[in-house]
Amino acid sequence: MDDQLALRIQLFRESGQVRPEVADFVTAELIALTDGGRRVTEETAGMLTSHLMMALTRLLAGEPIEQFLTDEQVRAELAAHPEAVTRAREIAGRAGTALGAHLPDSEINFLAMHLAVLAQQTSTR
Repeated sequence: MDDQLALRIQLFRESGQVRPEVADFVTAELIALTDGGRRVTEETAGMLTSHLMMALTRLLAGEPIEQFLTDEQVRAELAAHPEAVTRAREIAGRAGTALGAHLPDSEINFLAMHLAVLAQQTSTR
């Protein structure tokens, strides 16, 4: 993880937009992606980072997460990226265990899309 991405997480934490445990969880997941050979930088994973931190924060605050009208389109796109879906489900499982935040399928699908893009960016560089 690069310094700019670490700064993004720090700003979310220091501004109170996310709980410390959410920032810690997302940081650990990004480090695991890096350790798994992904190029995790502000450029490649900034949106993934923000999306996951905010989704987990909303869940922990008891805010509803709505289904998206594009869920079917996202699911169809993900058919070509089963490894991203698997990893997203694993991350969601760990979030449920570690934080008590259970991501709904629509959020898991969006997380998988972010992970599929990250995998493509890593393989093309």
